[in-house]
Amino acid sequence: MTEKTASPDNLLKQIGKQKGPAPVHDWDPPYCGEMDMRIAADGRWYHEGSPIGRIAMVRLFSSILRLDDDGHHYLVTPVEKVRITVDDCPFVAQLLDVSGEGSGRQLTFTLNTGETVIAGADNAIEVTTDEAGQPHPVIEVRHGLKALISRSVFYQMVALAESGRDASADTKALKNNNSEDDIGVVSDGVFFALSGR
Repeated sequence: MTEKTASPDNLLKQIGKQKGPAPVHDWDPPYCGEMDMRIAADGRWYHEGSPIGRIAMVRLFSSILRLDDDGHHYLVTPVEKVRITVDDCPFVAQLLDVSGEGSGRQLTFTLNTGETVIAGADNAIEVTTDEAGQPHPVIEVRHGLKALISRSVFYQMVALAESGRDASADTKALKNNNSEDDIGVVSDGVFFALSGR
């Protein structure tokens, strides 16, 4: 593999003016090696140790990001696949918009890339605890890719919390084997526990 093959410029040429997530799960290009690109735990993208300052480039790269069954993250185009490093989650949920009430409530998260995600059956919220015993809340973005929910957004969610017992009868529990004693939030008809496991 030549260095030119696994370069950001070459990837950008291949994806052109992609809007929104590309259909990367439909593509099966050859593996072309690793690229010195890293997504830090705070959601910042780096190339060869330097931050990528242009949000348009970050958005473009995030649109071709894929998590494969081997647990590694790749930038994928129709003609090549290169592995990158992700320290924690590839996205960070920085803003929360709440609309509706009861089982009709929707929690809409805005990611550091500008993409929005509504929590629900296809975009589950999951809270675990890290090694220090602190909550590690994430939301599924797409195809296994997750966004870390920022501390300020998590505090907003805690302020909205209710017990599983109080959640509407037409709300269904998802993940974590929720019990009626769990404290959590409802979005799009789904109850998500906020206590870490």
